[in-house]
Amino acid sequence: MRLETVVKKKILIIVSLILIVLSFGTIGYMIIENMSFLDAFYMTVITVTTVGFGEVKRLSYDGKIFTIFLIVSGFGVFTYAATAGAQILVEGELKEIFKKKRIKKDINKLKGHFIICGFGRMGQIICKELKANKVNFVVIDKEEDFLKDREDILYLIGDATKDEILKEAGIERAKGLISVLTTDAENLYVVLSARSLNPNLFIVARAAEEEAESKLKIAGADRVICPYHIGGLRMAHTVIRPNVVDFLEFVTRSEYMDIQIEEIRVSENSSLVGKSLSEARIGSEIGAIVIGIKRADGKIEFNPSAYTTINKNDILIVLGPMQKLTILEKLAQKT
Repeated sequence: MRLETVVKKKILIIVSLILIVLSFGTIGYMIIENMSFLDAFYMTVITVTTVGFGEVKRLSYDGKIFTIFLIVSGFGVFTYAATAGAQILVEGELKEIFKKKRIKKDINKLKGHFIICGFGRMGQIICKELKANKVNFVVIDKEEDFLKDREDILYLIGDATKDEILKEAGIERAKGLISVLTTDAENLYVVLSARSLNPNLFIVARAAEEEAESKLKIAGADRVICPYHIGGLRMAHTVIRPNVVDFLEFVTRSEYMDIQIEEIRVSENSSLVGKSLSEARIGSEIGAIVIGIKRADGKIEFNPSAYTTINKNDILIVLGPMQKLTILEKLAQKT
């Protein structure tokens, strides 16, 4: 049951009990003591709240017995109301509701963000890297334990295979989705749902079994990652080419922000379009190294020469210090 529903139920019970006691007392005094509605209501309020004001009129024998019963029942109701109300405030239930409303409001403002389905070990690493690179994202997970204390992450608690949860995460406005749920079946379902909701979405999915890779791609995943396969290759390369692995780790992990490998798209109106790498002076003046170019048709040119021409919509794979890459990125967009 959602927290908002639990709190609303508690508040409804509190209000209902108080109204029942007040109604019961008011009607009782009107019948037993023949009081007017206002006098009966006033008598009920001062009785159940035990404020000690004087009685409206001298009570009869039946009125005294009724008053004793009203005090006992009213005291119990107001004690429960005070305890439940304090619990809502002290345990942060009300604060949690406002927090979720704020998160929902912040999510509605996002555009061009990523949706991370699953906040397990892989999901946490992904979020760490995206956060280090200042990429906006929303996490969806069924379990709240690992997320409820995270003030730095926008998240939704729910089933990522449900269309309504994906819509709540802003999938129509999102740039991409990464599904790292526990099973291949869940990831497959998420990919199918996400692709139908946003045909232009860039989707990356995790596959526990290699045979699931083709199914995920058929379902609409742009990239499928098999952690066990990649982990095995990484361990083998660590033994065979340890220095190469160290270098790749150095330039790809967020802890090492001095030197990075980045992809930079060249806009149609960029001043770089039509120039060779030598003419663009990317290495000599900016201080970055172009190690590859992905052309608009998808073809990748590795280690391009100084005479290689830069075309519009090319994606430059560049190695260098972050501040230099930032300068090149601005240049690639500058007209």
